[in-house]
Order: sequence, then structure tokens, then C-alpha cells
Amino acid sequence: MKTVDIVVPCFNEEEVLPEFVRVTNEVIATLPQYSFRYILVNDGSRDKTLMVMMKLAEQYDNVKYISFSRNFGKESAMYAGLEHTTADFVIVMDADLQHPPAMFPAMLAEIEKGHDCCALYREEKERKDGFLRTAFSNLFFNLQNSMTDVKMPKGAVDYRVMSRQMIDSILAMSEVQRFSKGIFCWVGFDTKWIPYENVERTIGTSSWNFWGLFRYAIDGIVCFSVSPLRWLIIIGILMLVAAAGLGIAMIFMAIFASVGIFVPVLCAVLAVGGILELSMGILGEYIGRTYMEVKDRPIYIAKLKNIEKTDR
Repeated sequence: MKTVDIVVPCFNEEEVLPEFVRVTNEVIATLPQYSFRYILVNDGSRDKTLMVMMKLAEQYDNVKYISFSRNFGKESAMYAGLEHTTADFVIVMDADLQHPPAMFPAMLAEIEKGHDCCALYREEKERKDGFLRTAFSNLFFNLQNSMTDVKMPKGAVDYRVMSRQMIDSILAMSEVQRFSKGIFCWVGFDTKWIPYENVERTIGTSSWNFWGLFRYAIDGIVCFSVSPLRWLIIIGILMLVAAAGLGIAMIFMAIFASVGIFVPVLCAVLAVGGILELSMGILGEYIGRTYMEVKDRPIYIAKLKNIEKTDR
């Protein structure tokens, strides 16, 4: 019998977690050819998520959990869960039921066909996030695909099933600044992408806000591309050309026109200042990430768990 580990990062999911396990167990019951195990990762939740996990572990023998000493972020939670897997196949999904467990049979069927991974993407017509968030999401995927070697369809999510070999390759990338969507694609392997209908969250509230998603998008680009640094070269060349043109224009204005040059000079100074600030910000992103990697701090710290890396 093949084994499947279900890695579920959780942050303030006390309301939805029991329902998630109940619904997922209904799907698991239709797949008797597999042995499933949950690996729930409490990412420093402020509610009673850990207590709910412990009760579920008492209720079900196949429920395991890891609890962090503080909030390290979803990326760290996913890494911790993957690091403790030992199964033939591993499913990564959210606990909010927006990643429908009903997709298990179709995903595992693709893996059985010989694919290393079966990943899901939300069809654009199903998005109900609002115009601004949808437009920002599309912009992110366009930039990600054009600026990096990491290619993914629009609407790609973390929800996927992966082979043991692919999981081992992902764990070999022990960088602290993680962007799992990119890592999943960067390691290669044969991935089958299938669409699914977007499901609205009915229990609890999402911890993601627009600023958090914006920072997540920046992580995706900076972690897998140096294109922003190359842009600075182009910007510098354009600034030199613009400065030369403006200098010539101001000479002509001073000689042939009775127009003061204060306003053009002020505009030029502001433009140059803004570009320099932007340049320093881009450089700062890369330097800051290098600084964090050099520290070689652990990706997460587990305070409590009922699972070891060799368990099965």
C-alpha cells in the first residue's frame, strides 16, 4: 500500500481545522489503496489552533502535528512539514478548505500515470477576489514568468501532490528566504497542471491582506531573478541621456527664451532623487536577503510536536 502525507500549514485555524479533517477523511475513505497521514504545522497561532490539533491527534492515530515557538511564516511551516514526511507521495494544501480535498483522486491519478507532481491552478473566470486583487495577481504572474526562469500558469497555488524524489530535491534547498511556488518549479520534474474551481472561504477569516500579498510577490521576483539589478544599469544610461538633453535644453532656454530654469532644474533633481531612492531600495532588498542567509539561522524552531522525521 502506497503512503501519502498531507502537509497543512496552519495559522489561526481553530474554527476550520476540525471541519477540514472531517471533510478530508470523507475523501480519504474513497481511496483505500493509499495510507494517509496528516502533518499539521501550527505557525505560532494566536488562537487555540494547537489545542485543536492535540485533540485531533488524540482522536485520530494518523494526525501528527508540529508547533512553532512563534510565527515564522507559511513558507517555514511548509518546509517543516515537508522535512518530516516519509511517504511515497506528499500533498501540500491549506486548511481553510479553499483547496478542496475532493481533488485528491484526480491528483493522485495523475501521479500514478508517471508525473512527478500534480499541481492546481485557479481558473481566471472563477476568481472572486475583486478587480484590484485579481489584476495584481495577473501582474505578478506576468512579471514572474517574464523576469525569471521559473514558469507557472496564472492562478497557480501551493496545492499539489509530489513524489518522494521531488520532495527530497526541495528539501536540499535549505535557503532561509523561501518562495515555495518558485522552488516547486525551479527543481524541475514533470508537473501536470490541472484547473480547479475557486472555493470561497466559509469558516474563519483569511490572514492575508493586500500588503502581505505585495511583499509575497516581491519575494517571488527577488528570490529567483536578478533582473531588477540589471534594470538599474538601463535606468542609469537613460538618466545620463536625459541629463544631457536637459542640459542642452536649459542652455537654449537661457539664451533664447525669457523663461527661468528653476522649474526644470527642480524637476530634474526630484526625478534623480526618486530614481536613486528606488535604486537603493532594490539593492537593499538583495543585500538584506544575503545578510539573512549569511546568518544561517534555522528556518523554524519547533516548540512541541508528536512526530519525528523517521516516524511512519
